[in-house]
Amino acid sequence: MSEQRRYFQEIPLGEEYESPGRTVTESDLVIFSGLTGDYNVLHTDAEFMKQSIFGERIAHGLLCLAIQSGLFNRAATEYATLGLAGLRWKFKAPVKIGDTIRLRAKVAAKKDLDKPDRGLVTIERTIVNQRDEVVQQGETDLIVEKRR
Repeated sequence: MSEQRRYFQEIPLGEEYESPGRTVTESDLVIFSGLTGDYNVLHTDAEFMKQSIFGERIAHGLLCLAIQSGLFNRAATEYATLGLAGLRWKFKAPVKIGDTIRLRAKVAAKKDLDKPDRGLVTIERTIVNQRDEVVQQGETDLIVEKRR
């Protein structure tokens, strides 16, 4: 395992991160639709969506949730994560093809768990677009290994 991994004890409460941008492409929507089987017209029918309140296709909410996970790993030194324990999430605004999203994250809470080799780290996460508009936000609870 890489020595760059940060263990529970090495993650300070209040630490903040901001990721680089990631532009959402048409290919992202096509691949995600195929992977998940979600071919909803919101994501796949350009002509139908021209008449919608959005005026064009929008990205899958879960696609952007998945992208933010990768953006977190680009922004923060890799945690010694053992698993995802919880997720509380809100979808605030649409993400369109060509939008560039970034993640802002903050270590909001830490607590020891019953097993002495791990702890729980709660991360507040906010996805913003190129206009700094919040498009998604929430919290994740990560189980992080403790250094022995």
